[in-house]
Amino acid sequence: MPEHELWLTALFNNYLSGPANAALSLVGMHAENPAKPWANFVTMEILVVAILMIVAASLRPKLSVDQPGRLQHTFEVLYGFLRGQSEEVIGHHGPHFLRLFATLFFFILSCNLIGIIPTFESPTMFVPVTLGCALVTFGYYHYMGLKEQGAGNYLKHFTGGVPLLLMPLMVPIEIISHLARPLSLTIRLFANMFAGEQVTVVFLMLTYLIAPVIFMGLHVFVAFLQAYIFALLTMVYVQSAVSHDH
Repeated sequence: MPEHELWLTALFNNYLSGPANAALSLVGMHAENPAKPWANFVTMEILVVAILMIVAASLRPKLSVDQPGRLQHTFEVLYGFLRGQSEEVIGHHGPHFLRLFATLFFFILSCNLIGIIPTFESPTMFVPVTLGCALVTFGYYHYMGLKEQGAGNYLKHFTGGVPLLLMPLMVPIEIISHLARPLSLTIRLFANMFAGEQVTVVFLMLTYLIAPVIFMGLHVFVAFLQAYIFALLTMVYVQSAVSHDH
């Protein structure tokens, strides 16, 4: 069944199909329908990024130590919570990696919540989006492990400190466990957001007041929970990569 085209995606396809096709050709790819190269999840991601940039740009001039506004206070609470979690999971140098944790959290949270707005949908309902976030985590914690410990010490993680005779068994197990991490992150976020969206849509079709409010509230809770879990697991993976006593 063809994907239902959102009004925002229709605008992109009507006016920006040329740049999209050109970008795809640069990486050796081609859209199934050159007249409609933009997918819903791509345009929704662009919208989320634009909203976050606008919010940041409008908030920055209004930052105040003495009289913080509601929006500033909300971001400070969330940022402080993430900072505390990073220190608890990684240690005193946890805030050193906080930029990635906070970026992932706010991006995924915004992607999860935007589906509540009529005529929009959550881009995290689509595997390419959740896989992209998972690959960022996967690449980042390996990079930080190599940077913090050096190639020699970091590669020892894959041996598990076992005797030489057991290494041919231990190394493949460690490699498989690491490859399973982005798969787990991808499926967990995608499945929860897709299921939550479908349940909300079904009850919106059946009733018009009480039930939709309840399930939309549940959707908001799941949106926060899944963003937090993704950020928390990223912290755990970074901790295992940079810890010298792992």
